[in-house]
Amino acid sequence: MKVLFTVAECVPFVKSGGLADVAGALPKELLKKGIEIAVMIPKYGFIPADYLQRMEKVGECTVQVGWRRQYCGIESLIHDGVTYYFLDNEYYFKRDSLYGHYDDGERFAFFSRAVFEAAKEIGFQPDIIHTHDWHTAMTNYLLKEEYNYTRFFQHTKSIFTIHNLQFQGSFPRDVTHDLFGLDMSHFTYEKLEFHGLVNYMKAGIVSADYITTVSPTYRNEILTDYYGERMNHVLRYREKDLVGILNGIDDTTYNPETDPVLIKKFSVNELDGKQTNKQELQSMFGLQEEKDVPIIAIVSRLTKQKGLDLLKGIMHEILELPIQFIVLGTGDREFEDYFRYLEWAYSNKCRAYIGFDEGIARKIYAGSDMFLMPSSFEPCGLGQLIALKYGSIPIVRETGGLNDTVQSYREDTRTGNGFSFVNFNAHDMKHTIERALYFYGKKEIWHHIVKRAMAEDNSWSRSADLYLNMYTDLIRGSGGDVLN
Repeated sequence: MKVLFTVAECVPFVKSGGLADVAGALPKELLKKGIEIAVMIPKYGFIPADYLQRMEKVGECTVQVGWRRQYCGIESLIHDGVTYYFLDNEYYFKRDSLYGHYDDGERFAFFSRAVFEAAKEIGFQPDIIHTHDWHTAMTNYLLKEEYNYTRFFQHTKSIFTIHNLQFQGSFPRDVTHDLFGLDMSHFTYEKLEFHGLVNYMKAGIVSADYITTVSPTYRNEILTDYYGERMNHVLRYREKDLVGILNGIDDTTYNPETDPVLIKKFSVNELDGKQTNKQELQSMFGLQEEKDVPIIAIVSRLTKQKGLDLLKGIMHEILELPIQFIVLGTGDREFEDYFRYLEWAYSNKCRAYIGFDEGIARKIYAGSDMFLMPSSFEPCGLGQLIALKYGSIPIVRETGGLNDTVQSYREDTRTGNGFSFVNFNAHDMKHTIERALYFYGKKEIWHHIVKRAMAEDNSWSRSADLYLNMYTDLIRGSGGDVLN
């Protein structure tokens, strides 16, 4: 079975969010399960030099972007056994950032068509093309409307994965012809048109053989008006082909037993090292080294989606509790400035690192006692999965993947791996934090919760099996067995 991943970002080459982590980890698991897999991504100018130097040019082709004929170089390298192809066009991709450019619609129109021309050039004839988020969604549409009628791609099927429905890639109606060379019969509600614009994400939804998203709960949520980002009616039309498959983490990368940045390694069976990492974290951030004072941490993009406006409304009350608080992240200026203020106002118990540093983030996971994630919505979430692995007990709102991965502790059955609340309400959140602090004071119970959390299997292996079943189902044409 040959599978071609097309994605806008991918660890370890370039990353802005969880999409890149999925694109970096899932292909490795699929390779282990016997799939011949290749990943195509743009060749950005800021890919680290050591990877750029390893790339080998394997071909070039011409890509038609509407009336434009654009050059596309094809370079490859093998990393962790997976073959990656980098599609090179400096005009589109030698920029100082991934997204947010005036011509993003054109940049990813180029990329969406370039994957077909590049695949033909290198002779990689895929059974399945698996695309991710709006940046590559037009690939699914072009396959169905054009390339399935060519000999090379006539048997190719496609899957489209929604990582975050909020970002959809909407552009003026003229791009139908100007960027894709399609006549205006494609600009209809059944196809590309969405509220007067061409919507790339909708194109993927209406044309892919299967649509997946990154957790079972989020799959159900996006069918509703509240979470559906106005796309829920389109998704309901494809509901029988919409599948929620929970993301995992790369447990060879995120593993406190082997993590090189930790001052002392630890495991579910040897937890002493966690206390050592807590002491180092307190020292590193200039907090008093008190082993019995719990550290609550946030490692996150600082945006409203992450529930930070909820936190902002009640943070002074939370900081009156017997805790220390550490936040790492970057995002909206409103929240960056607010956490800087809190660090000044509560200098004895609150610290903020405004920015992102992978090594410091891992030290926070390893050294903190609790991990706060009160998201307004969360398709899957990576932070809580890493926190579980490192024994930092999640406190989350029951939405999306948080609901699927964190079960609130029950004292009567001694089950659960964290603490959660249902309503997007500041005082519900505070009550849940206080409940976690209560059990933190009962050391035997807390030790039990930490061991349960660290014993969770949130690796990609199980999810990769579900994708493998889906791929097999598509190739066999058995019509939906994967959904049962």
